[in-house]
Amino acid sequence: MAATHLCEPPLVKHHHPCVSLSPLCSSKLSHTLLDLKKSHLATFSFGGKTFQMPKTSRMASRRRRRMQAVASLGGLLGGIFKGTDTGESTRQQYASTVSVINGLEAQMSALSDSELREKTRLFQERAKQGESLDSLLPEAFAVIREASKRVLGLRPFDVQLIGGMVLHKGEIAEMRTGEGKTLVAILPAYLNALIGKGVHVVTVNDYLARRDCEWVGQVPRFLGLKVGLIQQNMTSEQRRENYLCDITYVTNSELGFDYLRDNLATETECISSYVQSVEELVLRNFNYCVIDEVDSILIDEARTPLIISGPAEKPSDQYYKAAKIAAVFEREIHYTVDEKQKTVLLTEQGYEDSEEILGVKDLYDPREQWASYVLNAIKAKELFLRDVNYIIRGKEVLIVDEFTGRVMQGRRWSDGLHQAVEAKEGLPIQNETVTLASISYQNFFLQFPKLCGMTGTAATESTEFESIYKLKVTIVPTNKPMIRKDESDVVFRATTGKWRAVVVEISRMHKTGRPVLVGTTSVEQSDSLSEQLQEVGIPHEVLNAKPENVEREAEIVAQSGRLGAVTIATNMAGRGTDIILGGNAEFMARLKLREMLMPRVVKLTEGGYVSVKKLPPKKTWKVNENLFPCKLSNEKTKLAEEAVKLAVDTWGQRSLTELEAEERLSYSCGKAPAQDPVIAKLRSAFLEIVREYKVYTEEERKKVVSAGGLHVVGTERHESRRVDNQLRGRTGRQGDPGSSRFFLSLEDNIFRIFGGDRIQGLMRAFRVEDLPIESKMLTKALDEAQRKVENYFFDIRKQLFEFDEVLNSQRDRVYTERRRALESDNLQSLIIEYAELTMDDILEANIGSDASKESWDLEKLIKKLQQYCYLLNDLTPDLLRSKCSSYEDLQDYLRRRGREAYLQKRDIIESKAPGLTKDAERFLVLSNIDRLWKEHLQALKFVQQAVGLRGYAQRDPLIEYKLEGYNLFLEMMAQIRRNVIYSIYQFQPVLVKKDQDQRENKSSTEVVTNGRGNNNPDPVDAIESSSAAATPQSSA
Repeated sequence: MAATHLCEPPLVKHHHPCVSLSPLCSSKLSHTLLDLKKSHLATFSFGGKTFQMPKTSRMASRRRRRMQAVASLGGLLGGIFKGTDTGESTRQQYASTVSVINGLEAQMSALSDSELREKTRLFQERAKQGESLDSLLPEAFAVIREASKRVLGLRPFDVQLIGGMVLHKGEIAEMRTGEGKTLVAILPAYLNALIGKGVHVVTVNDYLARRDCEWVGQVPRFLGLKVGLIQQNMTSEQRRENYLCDITYVTNSELGFDYLRDNLATETECISSYVQSVEELVLRNFNYCVIDEVDSILIDEARTPLIISGPAEKPSDQYYKAAKIAAVFEREIHYTVDEKQKTVLLTEQGYEDSEEILGVKDLYDPREQWASYVLNAIKAKELFLRDVNYIIRGKEVLIVDEFTGRVMQGRRWSDGLHQAVEAKEGLPIQNETVTLASISYQNFFLQFPKLCGMTGTAATESTEFESIYKLKVTIVPTNKPMIRKDESDVVFRATTGKWRAVVVEISRMHKTGRPVLVGTTSVEQSDSLSEQLQEVGIPHEVLNAKPENVEREAEIVAQSGRLGAVTIATNMAGRGTDIILGGNAEFMARLKLREMLMPRVVKLTEGGYVSVKKLPPKKTWKVNENLFPCKLSNEKTKLAEEAVKLAVDTWGQRSLTELEAEERLSYSCGKAPAQDPVIAKLRSAFLEIVREYKVYTEEERKKVVSAGGLHVVGTERHESRRVDNQLRGRTGRQGDPGSSRFFLSLEDNIFRIFGGDRIQGLMRAFRVEDLPIESKMLTKALDEAQRKVENYFFDIRKQLFEFDEVLNSQRDRVYTERRRALESDNLQSLIIEYAELTMDDILEANIGSDASKESWDLEKLIKKLQQYCYLLNDLTPDLLRSKCSSYEDLQDYLRRRGREAYLQKRDIIESKAPGLTKDAERFLVLSNIDRLWKEHLQALKFVQQAVGLRGYAQRDPLIEYKLEGYNLFLEMMAQIRRNVIYSIYQFQPVLVKKDQDQRENKSSTEVVTNGRGNNNPDPVDAIESSSAAATPQSSA
């Protein structure tokens, strides 16, 4: 009876069409029905028999059934139809594991600190014995949760455990802002570090890497794991030590460049340290990687490959001349600009005038190459704008990252573009560069056997993650319901109207006491809006890439949620920052303590070595008084001063580096057990200050919440909906109230460049500047323009990936060969292989496998062989004829002679200088690989530019690139082995007198480099062969 009742309600029948969607659906439905059946029957015994009776009335049970069926199917449909997915299906998927972890909580709480630490060792033992990490997961997560409670005072929510499990599976977890992604990362990082192969946690900048390592890194440290941190100015030794830790916090660019540096030893380095050894490598093999803000790194940054370049020739004054020409030329008369493709083209008038001014007959004359200088100068004038694409600090042009709004220290545009910008600004021009090594982020991160990431905004790009990285995006539910209100966009015809409306909106919100965060897309815009707000008398803070603002980033963000606070920010505020309503009391207390402690314990580095790239920072640590919610009482000030005095007495006056002092302060402001009396004293002072500040911030929080929470104002749509969503995501965290609104104009870059005819038509139709335009057709057109931009940039990234994949397979082969030379104790087998293959090349080039025995030109062959190796002087045509009756015999005989000559040479060297052969061979292999790989990269760059034009001939540029690239690669590999074996055959060690023993091997190195000189004979001479491998050319 009961079973038939359960199928009756029309609601379930109504959902039946969905049941056929997938077996998953029908199984979910049957489970729901089964559970309902069990839950609505009461069991009792009578006369030895068991009976089941309905528990409640039929109406009540129907109502419950209806709700449960809806919840189950709702979660399922949410999973199928993305967009409305709130993560309910994810919650159900992991519910059983979460309940297991929750069940272990009481058991873990009962353990002492040392017993909890002991758990790590037990897990490591179990992992060594072959137990899978999946079976360790519930216990490991329970241990991390307990440790986090004790050390940070934070208990990971169930949704954070789900996020950790998603990351452990090697997927992307989309978690809203304020859901505690930083804490989530340590769950899978701890679990995967148990096998001892290392885990990398990758963040977008040095500040976040340091903050995360100092803050949540305390948890794995407390549990007995080593936690490392990589920062920009670290030495190789420090890097190696930190990469060997169980968990390493690092930025994406530092990790990528360390990988390239490990696979690169330029010749100058080799000569100065004689040879690069395995001990000099900083990275170990990749294992598991957690990427924070995964969309920023794998999508936004994927358009620019990582390149390590070395200095090329000195810059010429051609840049200054070209800059003057660009300054006087006029757009549409002398040149045209394609803003979408970011290219410029000279018109006929432009060509004629350039040639006349420069006094040349042809701009494209390869001896002068004026065309590239003039085009770069025009690009610098039209497409690269000051305070938008770059800022000037001292006499340096510093690039501003368009996605994060931050300065990209030490990065330069390639192909002479950076020099063109320097010439435009009248600054000294730095050396031109040549690429030594490069890799795209896509191919770099695909090297990790297990990759995962987390971000607040990934769902819109799930297809790209799936197609390029094979990463699934899983939406993790929020801990509390999200109640943010996203208002509809306000669109104006002209930018002037838009900015006026933005100022009105800010002052309206400011009057009600609501904090406002304004997002702008460039330094220039944030500065001009700041001026407008000053005119109307609204106090505000500006956060952009200008150095004076960057220094204060943390304090500006700490007070962005205060009553009536107005913060203007570029995209910098879009990531890794949490805006807490009413102000962040803990952060303010830490800043107060930092202000008192740092000047007294940090040793100043004035007069010492200061990086050329960075200006020496001003060491004051003074914070704007208005930041603090109240003046600290005398009692608390005295307490803090006593703690600081104790620290100075114990650690010494100005005796710590800034990084060490920051780490100790961070530990003092944490909740980890503090045995050290100084840390304990500082912590008690910190907690007292927090308590005093909290009285004010809690009161202020209530006022801000009742006023409506943080209001976000967007001033332009970005090229991706993701970046817009990040800005919106700053408000409404953890169930807080909040709202957002975007102000747009039809003159914004994105609509001007990608808008098409429809938006142009609308602009002409609307004459009024100050009135907002509301029209469904317009909103549709704007969304369409944004989608166009997203697809356009996706295509660029895909193309870069496809072209880099060709290079990637070659890079893998070269780096493997290089690593083999580095790690091998004995390179004899490799050199013998080189000798045999080089003999084959010489034979193929001078005789050819299809030539008859009668036509063999043995004189020519012997002459070439003896030119290559003087140890083959006994070869004569008669000897070869008597020994070899066929081409195969000749090949085998020459291979044997090549081997023997090498072994003979080895003995000669060893008799003069024991142990030298090994070093010399390694040096020769490494230096040749590095030099020829560098030349190969240059050649491929030219090929990539050339194949683009073949599209006009209906030939696929990618296939052309693959073919040409493959032929060039074969030629390079052949050239490496020929150069190496030739140098070894010619090698003559010279002994240095003992009194000149500053560097004993110097003379040998000199001989080696001489041996590799341009006298390397070409084994082909007059005979041309079609095979790329058989046309060795000397480029040593």
